[in-house]
Parts: sequence; C-alpha cells; structure tokens
Amino acid sequence: MKTEVEKKPYTYPRKIHRLSAKGGIAMKKSALIIVSIFLLLTATAKAQNKEFGIGVILGEPTGISLKKWLGDHSAIDGAVAWSFGGVNSFHLHADYLYHNFNLFDVESGQLPLYFGAGFRFRTEPEATLGVRFPVGICYIFEKAPLDIFLELGPVLNLIPDMEFWFTGSIGARFYFKKSS
Repeated sequence: MKTEVEKKPYTYPRKIHRLSAKGGIAMKKSALIIVSIFLLLTATAKAQNKEFGIGVILGEPTGISLKKWLGDHSAIDGAVAWSFGGVNSFHLHADYLYHNFNLFDVESGQLPLYFGAGFRFRTEPEATLGVRFPVGICYIFEKAPLDIFLELGPVLNLIPDMEFWFTGSIGARFYFKKSS
C-alpha cells in the first residue's frame, strides 16, 4: 500500500522589521546614543576658541550642515538632514576632517582639499549605521565669514547589513567667531 506524502510549497522566511513595537524601542535607543555622541563632539568643539559654522547641505543628504574648526588644519563637521537616496529617511552624520591648504593656489581666500572619517546614521524601514570617509574641497572666503563646499562621502553601512553607499553634496556655511 502506497501512502502519499502531501507536499507543501516552500515559503521563504519573513524579514523581521526593526520598526515593530520591540524594535522601535531599540531603534529609539540607537538614535538617542548616536545623537548623544554627536552632541558631545559638538559640545567639546564649542569649548575651543575657534570658529563655528552653520549652513545648508544640498544633495544626498539635504538639510543643516555644521562645522567646528579644532585647529589650523582639523575640524569636525556634521549634518542633520533628510536622505532622498533610495528610501526617504532621517540622516545624521559626524566626521573628523583634515584640511590640506597646499594643493590649490587661489588669488583670494583659501581652497583646501579635505578628507576624514566619521559615522552615518539613517532611519529607513530599518535603522542603518555605517562609517563615512568624506573627501571634498572647500572655498573659504577671505573677507566674508563664509565657505562653500563640494563633498563626496563613501559610506560602508555596518548595521543591520554590510552595504556600500555613496553620498554627494554641495553646501555653504556662515561662521560665527567667539568673542575674546
């Protein structure tokens, strides 16, 4: 006597979204930690007697750009922005930058090449965290407290999955000098 075995179609495992009730709390904790680190870096930088700039960043991402000079060649920068690449999402990044002022000779102002490393946090359907390696040029006006910049930012997402990404943006910042 032959028995038939009922064959059920194979179903693929469902992807568990991190925005569930439990995952939403984890994402909020991650966002809080990232924002805290960013604010700590900014607060540390504000303790220095150097210039602080705030402005706009356009491209990938689009939002508010911040920069604090730590010395003659080093700075930290960051953005609180919206990312339109792929899935629209909140974007936060912070970087340590080194500026080389010797590559480009300009008649007025300064035009350094800069590069550095930092992190990026995005809220997509899932929160992503990665490391950034920005490279750009920044024109610093001689007689005005302004700079304009063009930047490419390769990103290696590490959480939740490893993925390579590129960001690119232009922007401008107005600088405030701390009173002596």
